[in-house]
Amino acid sequence: MPQSRPYYAERGLSARYYDLVTANDATLEGDVDLYASLAPAGGSVLELGAGTGRVAVALAERGFRVEGIDLAPAMLAQAEAKRAALPAEVAERISFRLGDMAALALGRTFDLVLCPFFTLAHLPAGSAWRNALAVMRRHLAPRGRCAIHLPLPELMAAPGPSDPTRPVLRLPTGEAGRILQLFVRERRFRPEIGRMDQVLDYVVSNPVGVVEARSFERQTFYAADPLPFAAEAGLDPVGEARRLGAVGDIHIFRHAGDA
Repeated sequence: MPQSRPYYAERGLSARYYDLVTANDATLEGDVDLYASLAPAGGSVLELGAGTGRVAVALAERGFRVEGIDLAPAMLAQAEAKRAALPAEVAERISFRLGDMAALALGRTFDLVLCPFFTLAHLPAGSAWRNALAVMRRHLAPRGRCAIHLPLPELMAAPGPSDPTRPVLRLPTGEAGRILQLFVRERRFRPEIGRMDQVLDYVVSNPVGVVEARSFERQTFYAADPLPFAAEAGLDPVGEARRLGAVGDIHIFRHAGDA
């Protein structure tokens, strides 16, 4: 197998086709509605791991003011392109910037701090989680809410597809008859550190089946209980975690001591 590049790397296909894949991912249905319900109308939102702007744009279209942070230039380039194509009154409610969610200091607070679609799980569950939760607490306004979407540990520990030569996803790209196929070539879970590694193979073929582009990308997730990290940061859970799409939970927090 060719050497894999990091997930969302420059020139990788995971970033290029992120919107196509997520638009066809039923496990994300309802996440924007849930996030929108956690902030007051017209409120301010900080999104950590904004990616291509999927959530940020949807929230801005509903009247929220959104600051999106991401560490991947390839993803932010797409987010900025989306923003440029929006009506002016929507675009002016969004800003994107390159940044590290575990070392962010914007000097202001928000009604809602989001860490959607397994973003926190990309970081090792130790000091990086501790720092990221401290960032969320520092940027959360009084009586605000923080929402973190994490994958279910039992699914991370499950074996990969029994046949790695069969695609787990096959979609038309909308580019002159081209087809995107996604394969899970390898998966490994290390329970001692709660780490899942998998190699994803993105393959784009033309209408006659000739492969025109291919990218092997290594995706890593870490599993851990967020509650101890939240408590250390000064955040209290708001009710039970909410299951989304049978593959992950959205954990909601508030300032410790808030009514």
